[in-house]
Amino acid sequence: MKKQLFNQMEQSEATFAKMAKEIWDNPQIGYEETFAFELQKNFLAEQGFRITTGSGDIATAFVAEWGTGAPIIGFLGEFDALPGFSQRTTATLSPIVEGGPGHGCGHNLLGTAGVEAVVALKNTMEAEKIVGTIRYYGCPAEELLSGKSYMARAGVFDDLDIVYTWHPGTFNMVVHPSMQALTGVEFFFSGRTAHAAGAPHLGRSALDGVEIMNVGSNYLREHVPDGSRIHYQITNGGLAPNIVPDKASVYYFLRGATRDAVDDLLRRLIRVAEGAAHMTETTVRWEIRSGCYDSLPNMTLNNQMYAQWQEIPPIDFTEEEQAYAKALQQSIEPSVLAGANHQLAMMGVDVSQLFTKEPLNIPQLFRQSMPGSSDLGDVSWIAPLGQVTTVCAPHGVQVHTWQATSSFGTSIGMKGMHYAAKTMAGAALDSLLNPEIIVNARAEFDRLRAGKEYICAIPDNVMPPKSVPVKV
Repeated sequence: MKKQLFNQMEQSEATFAKMAKEIWDNPQIGYEETFAFELQKNFLAEQGFRITTGSGDIATAFVAEWGTGAPIIGFLGEFDALPGFSQRTTATLSPIVEGGPGHGCGHNLLGTAGVEAVVALKNTMEAEKIVGTIRYYGCPAEELLSGKSYMARAGVFDDLDIVYTWHPGTFNMVVHPSMQALTGVEFFFSGRTAHAAGAPHLGRSALDGVEIMNVGSNYLREHVPDGSRIHYQITNGGLAPNIVPDKASVYYFLRGATRDAVDDLLRRLIRVAEGAAHMTETTVRWEIRSGCYDSLPNMTLNNQMYAQWQEIPPIDFTEEEQAYAKALQQSIEPSVLAGANHQLAMMGVDVSQLFTKEPLNIPQLFRQSMPGSSDLGDVSWIAPLGQVTTVCAPHGVQVHTWQATSSFGTSIGMKGMHYAAKTMAGAALDSLLNPEIIVNARAEFDRLRAGKEYICAIPDNVMPPKSVPVKV
């Protein structure tokens, strides 16, 4: 049955490569992904899936469901692009639209692999009369670290038994251990305007408040738990140099090992902001923009996904693809490539002669630390979650770069996507046929969660941004 599933998927690869490329050709940022939303939603409806839109009050979110009864197995999809990463599929910097968005994180592939997996699984379940329910979740705005959080707050993942996902990468690996929890918060200072030369003593600078807060946060960095991160961006610095600004704002990302650690970091940062306001005789308020959990990697499901690679033939790259990968690799600043080599060496991979001739000849790795954050962390606190990455770009290419956008639009990215789709579909089929996998995954999940219940870190009164209206 597994062989038939994989054979069926090989026969339909062109369909999903076309879908992924169309999304790559039409990149849209978070909460504006109307093209991918319509494309995937309509395709799955044509395949017989029941469609629910507006999940979590997000216009570009949807759930596609097929089947009845237990178990309920989910697949997470994403399709938002990044601002500023427009790029042709070339080995040199060449934007399609200067300053335009591009799929520098490969979400054109990520979501499409989920669609590819559920369609193949649905056909197999139908033919073999396998009982169960499968769902594809079209999740917007992962790059804003909030799409799945809003969906989770609305309860759309609550009845899942298990869930699978993946991410485009530069080698095949099981994602372990956890990614970091995160809070996005914007602080707004208010003061009083004055002429900066004629009467500066009459002004109360909101920008001074922002800058003193930033100084305080930089001193705070010494006194936070190891691995914590504080990043900020001044979002409003005033109108003109000769006007004491009465409005200024700064946007912070706070990261930490756990949700509790980030919540405490937010508490301390708020005190820094209040201190800055007192020092400058301004006032300050803040708004939560995003809040996601650290992820709970489920080794039962990760082991199961890794086992699929013993059944699926390895990705075979052509000489032409290897040549493109080598040229793209040569565009990377040497220190970045050296850092990537060091990362692999720390995991025990011999890099002495690796990547010299075949930059896409990458080993399969069982585990890897992920220092970033993702809103899939919220889902992992609601249901057991398994995750892998697959080769979609040459070694050394970092996501959120033009090189990544380029590779994710080529046949290299498509081959990695198909490999991931097979991995997820094969693992889900095993779970449908062997309920003990789900029982074991749930037992591990309960042990890791240790009685802590999921409570969305985004306050109930904070609503998702309004999406661009879908054109009919």
